[in-house]
Amino acid sequence: MRVITRAGACRLMATVLLLTSGGCARSGDLRAPAIGAAAPAFAAMDLTGAPVQLAALRGHVVVLNVWATWCLPCREEIPQLEALHRRVASDSVVLVGVSVDAPGSGAEVQEFLTAQGVSYPVWLDPEHRFSLAFLTNGVPETFVIDRQGIIRHRVIGALPRGDTTLLAAVRAAQRS
Repeated sequence: MRVITRAGACRLMATVLLLTSGGCARSGDLRAPAIGAAAPAFAAMDLTGAPVQLAALRGHVVVLNVWATWCLPCREEIPQLEALHRRVASDSVVLVGVSVDAPGSGAEVQEFLTAQGVSYPVWLDPEHRFSLAFLTNGVPETFVIDRQGIIRHRVIGALPRGDTTLLAAVRAAQRS
């Protein structure tokens, strides 16, 4: 019997999504958006079921964090993200969580967020459109996008405790 770690499960999920998306004919066609490139278009639903779009946040620095309630590293970094949100929200910075939990789990996601004291907006993406558009390696993964819609920073995996690089990337994006 083979045991799969959480990190391995997250990588496996990303691989399955890419292979089953009916995507590209050649593996060379798959390229994650680079730092300095425009963020891909992305649309989802918020927790109330209203449509939301990344493009609507143009003019703000945006921190996008893709996560899931079943992902332990995601759960562990939520307090850091909440602290960042509270610190920068008044500076025209928008932090958005993008949940890739299963379809129909919006109520469970909301219950989890309430229990964790999360005050930043969370969008639902059970079809993993975000992961496909941004070619993520799994969850969690975090992007900083500047006011013009350019990707300025990417964190693959969970934020290390006490990490200051994400705040520094947000501040740099504010200056760009």
